[in-house]
Amino acid sequence: MSPGGPWLGISRLSRRNACSGFGTALAALASPTSAAQPTSVTDPVSIYFGAGCFWHVQHEFTLHEAADLERRGVDITAVSGYAGGTKLGQKNRVCYHNMQQFADYGRLGHAEAVQVTIPADRVESFARKYFSLFGTRGYRHDPQDRGGEYRSVIGLPGGTKSALYQTVAAAAKDSPMQLVAGVGNEEDTLATKSVVVMDSNAFPFYPAEVYHQFHNDFQGPAYGAAYNSLQTTLRKAGKIDLTGCPDIA
Repeated sequence: MSPGGPWLGISRLSRRNACSGFGTALAALASPTSAAQPTSVTDPVSIYFGAGCFWHVQHEFTLHEAADLERRGVDITAVSGYAGGTKLGQKNRVCYHNMQQFADYGRLGHAEAVQVTIPADRVESFARKYFSLFGTRGYRHDPQDRGGEYRSVIGLPGGTKSALYQTVAAAAKDSPMQLVAGVGNEEDTLATKSVVVMDSNAFPFYPAEVYHQFHNDFQGPAYGAAYNSLQTTLRKAGKIDLTGCPDIA
């Protein structure tokens, strides 16, 4: 849980201290995407990961991009959003719960997820990071959150038929989690310790509202102002934007 490396000039680093070293904007993908299969190990591939509340998952993958890929500023791609449902709401929107009940992601069958865009040869590293979030007992960070919105999902271009699937499956071998093919609208996976593998071309990723980007997860101390302020910085840079959904902020 504590990434670090020579690129920071120290051997180990807490999650929150790492954020204070970013200082510049983090970039995120800001539109629904359908990903292509990579043709070489250096080709970028977009993958989404879900494991409970996306606030925590986004923070974990933001730090992993920095530690594993030495990404900084506009090179960071982790963004919170929704995926895995079979329906879209009004105006083809997918939105967080809201008083208007407009395109509510839970009602549409979607789960909270975080998408990253990484070189194909780093998929194993990011998959191992993902499975580490469940620990040795197979529980996500926030087991008190229940429902299909919090199910565990991975979105690959091609799903279980993806050229990357065996890489993900290999990363799961040391984990208590079991991979299952997804068909959309699945229920919560907490009791089964399963991870639903979605075809991200058939079940694309929809970025969440600005409010939900770089947010504290309330499960412990705040991630810090340096991390939270990235929301404003990225908005100004056009890396995240309004989604057409009712936004809390």
